[in-house]
Order: sequence, then C-alpha cells, then structure tokens
Amino acid sequence: MKLLVSAIGPDVTASVDPRFGRAPSFVLVDAETGEWSAYVNPGAGAGQGAGIDAARFAIELGAQAVLTGAAGPNAFRTLSAANVAVYSVGGGSVAGAVEQWKAGTLTPVTSANGPAHGGLGPRAGAGDRGAG
Repeated sequence: MKLLVSAIGPDVTASVDPRFGRAPSFVLVDAETGEWSAYVNPGAGAGQGAGIDAARFAIELGAQAVLTGAAGPNAFRTLSAANVAVYSVGGGSVAGAVEQWKAGTLTPVTSANGPAHGGLGPRAGAGDRGAG
C-alpha cells in the first residue's frame, strides 16, 4: 500500500507536518517494501485551493492513504471521492507514522479535521522532487 505522509522535510526522518494542504513536502512510502520518494507539495504556496491541489497531487501519485495531522474540508472531500483514506498523526517522524499505521494505532479520519482555510503559516524548507 502506498502511504503519503505530510512532512516538514524531504525524507523519512523528517517530522510529520500537521498541515496537509500547506505541508512543504510529501513523502510517499510503500508500506510493504519500505521504498520511499519525496516530493514538493504543489499546494504549499498556493494563494487558495492548497488542500485541493495537494489532494489531487496525492491521487496522481497513487497514494492509497494519507497520514497527516489535519485535512481541511476541501482536501478531505477530494481524497474521499478518490477512496483515499486519511489517518490522523499526532507528531513524530514520517517513518514513525508509517510504523504506527502498520501497527494499526492511527485513528482513521471520517470527516475534515482541519480548518477550511489554514492560511500560509510559517514553513520549513521543502525538498527536491523525486529525492529518496
């Protein structure tokens, strides 16, 4: 299964970013093989529609589940429409979030758990596309 994790940096040691649409990086992890690749979130700097842009990108990457702190209503609806599950992560590293998912300890999100417009808050630097 392909898991997309919202991240502050471009690798599995990076911290999970609590924001989905505005996270600077996404790390796509194959839960079976452990292989991963990092991407710059195309929605991170959007003036509006960040959640939708991020969700569409996750779908294009083939993510089957998203691990993040919070997903706003637009992102959640877009992911749900594509049958992409969303799981709430309370912090830690990308690798740790994947391990929690494997252990079945992450809470599935059944409705939007983030604000409609999270805004452009402070962000850490994002990584290069395709690194990993």
